[in-house]
Amino acid sequence: MRKRLTIAAVAVVVLAVVAGGLWWWHAAQRTDFQRAAGMAPPEAERLLWTDWTAVRARVGADDLSTTSAGSAVTTFLDRGFEADLTSTSALVQSAPVLQEKFGFSPATVDWELFSQSEQGAVVMLHLPDGTDFGDIADRLDELGYTRPSSDTGVWSGGEDLLGTIGVDLTPELQFISLDAADGLLFTSDTADYLPRAVADASDGDGAPDELRAVVDKSGEPLSAAVYDSDYTCSHLAMSSADQTDQDQAAELVRTAGKVNPVSGFAMSVQPDHHVRVVLSFENDDQARTNADSRATLAAGPAPGQGGDFTDRFSVGPVTADGRFVTMDLKPVEGAYVLSDLSSGPVLFATC
Repeated sequence: MRKRLTIAAVAVVVLAVVAGGLWWWHAAQRTDFQRAAGMAPPEAERLLWTDWTAVRARVGADDLSTTSAGSAVTTFLDRGFEADLTSTSALVQSAPVLQEKFGFSPATVDWELFSQSEQGAVVMLHLPDGTDFGDIADRLDELGYTRPSSDTGVWSGGEDLLGTIGVDLTPELQFISLDAADGLLFTSDTADYLPRAVADASDGDGAPDELRAVVDKSGEPLSAAVYDSDYTCSHLAMSSADQTDQDQAAELVRTAGKVNPVSGFAMSVQPDHHVRVVLSFENDDQARTNADSRATLAAGPAPGQGGDFTDRFSVGPVTADGRFVTMDLKPVEGAYVLSDLSSGPVLFATC
C-alpha cells in the first residue's frame, strides 16, 4: 500500500512539474504586445501600442539614455514620425519634458500601451531592468506630486501642477502609479480610475477577448491600433464623411460584394514596415466572404480620405483564417498609412 501511495505521489509531482513547464513555455511564447494586452483593463474599447525599443532601433536611436538631452529626444521622435511609428503614443508631445524632469520618456521606456474605455483611460509603460524607481519617485516629489501612503499608490498631481512643470504635458500625466516589482509605470488623467487599472494589470483578465484575439494575430508590431466592434463601427465609419463620399462608398460596397460588421479590428506596422490589418468576424463563413469584398475595397477609391488607397499602399495577400481576415499592405514611400487610416472614414473597415 505504501509503495502505491509513493508512486501516486510521484505521479502527482511529475504532472505538476509538466503542467508548470507547459505554463512557463506558453507564457514565454507570448509577445510583449500580448502580455501588455493581457494587463489592460477589461472594459477597454481601444488599445494603442508602441514598442519603443523597436522604434529606437528602427530609426538609429539606440544610444539614447536617461541622461540624453531633450533636444536629442525631439530629433528621435521626428525620425519616428517620418517612419509612421509614433502616432499611437500618448506621450510624444510631452517627451522632452518627461526626459528632462521625470526620469523616463519614449527615449528610455521599453514599451507603451494606451487603453481607453468609457470608464477612463490609462497609459501603461514598461521600464528596463535596473530602472531606479526610487529616483523617479524622488523626482515626482520634487515636481510637486503628492506622495502616496504606499509604494504602489497614486501620486496625485492635477491639471494646475502640470502647468507649473512644463508646456505641452498631456493630461494623462496628472496621476501616476509606480510598480517597481513588475517594472511598470501607470499614468492617467483620472485619480479614481488609475487604482482600478493598476489592480487589473496584476489581478484582472486583461482586455476583452475580442481585442486580444486580433492582438494575437498581429505578430510583434512596432506600433498598433486595436479597436472593438463598437469603436470600429463608429470611428472608422463612413458616416463621418460628407454625403457625396457616403454615396460613393455605398456604391463601391455594393459592387465589391457583401460586408459584415467586424467584431474586432487591428492595424499595425510590422518589422518589415508593411502594415497588417486584422479583422475578426462572427464566424468562418463571414471571414471568407469579407476577405474578397474587403480586398476589393482596399484596392480602390478612398472616399472620405481622398484619392485611392493605392496612392498610399499596394495590397498584398488577403487571407481568411478561421473567423479572421488578415490584409498585408505595403506602404508607398512617404505614406503614413497607420496614422492616416487609424481614424475614419476608412472604407475597407466599414461595418
